[in-house]
Amino acid sequence: MSNAQVVLVTGVSSGIGRATAERFAKRGCRVFGTVRKTSKAMPIPGVVLIEMDIRDDASVQHGIQTIIAHAKRIDVLVNSAGVTLLGATEETSIAEAQTLFDTNLFGLLRVIKAVLPQMREQRSGRIVNVSSVLGFLPAPYMALYSASKHAVEGLSETLDHEVRQFGIRVSLVEPSFTKTNLDLNAPQTIRKIADYSEQFGVVSQAIQKNVQKAPDPDGVAGTIIDAALGGWTMRRTPKGEASLLAKLRRFLPAGPVEQGLRKTFGLI
Repeated sequence: MSNAQVVLVTGVSSGIGRATAERFAKRGCRVFGTVRKTSKAMPIPGVVLIEMDIRDDASVQHGIQTIIAHAKRIDVLVNSAGVTLLGATEETSIAEAQTLFDTNLFGLLRVIKAVLPQMREQRSGRIVNVSSVLGFLPAPYMALYSASKHAVEGLSETLDHEVRQFGIRVSLVEPSFTKTNLDLNAPQTIRKIADYSEQFGVVSQAIQKNVQKAPDPDGVAGTIIDAALGGWTMRRTPKGEASLLAKLRRFLPAGPVEQGLRKTFGLI
């Protein structure tokens, strides 16, 4: 165990984060997983749960120092914690937008900044940021979520250029619809504007339908493992729809891609 890779996965209470932590543990890694409250979290075999709120600087610093005190190093960081929000852009309050960005972007940044001093000292490390196909594609009624993931993509690409001199590389994993409780029970904006209600209802039903038939988180977890322990590439999309969308975005003209997206969300 002393030579095992030390892995930190954020947001392991459920969904992609939990499936990823389980997979790392089965690979023989020494795994630490963050949860907001350890007293309310279900245990994961082979995973040490660390209480950490990625929205709080002091909580993040304490959590990372606890891991380093126990394991002496951190070889892999997987930023999988995240939140979503459904609603028209006009309906979204600044407070709701700030709350979403505080987790999806600034929370990720807090953890990266806390881990990097250790990775620089050991002159090695891999950071895997879980983005989304919405990090390179738009989606109606998910503007702020899409914006947060676009921001994660920009941060990740820039960070990789800065830290590779220290033997650290950064990768993105970009899943599409995944069957998780987060997606099945996505929160909505508090404010509602009647002019958007009919179309929003259509889009909401399309999202639910796509999530219900989506693969479970294990496939995304496998892609994260490859990104963390395999050869470096900036982007990895899980097999299936995510991989197809990445190819369509790259090779097709914008018009057909937009048409396909609108059809997916019931707008044609």
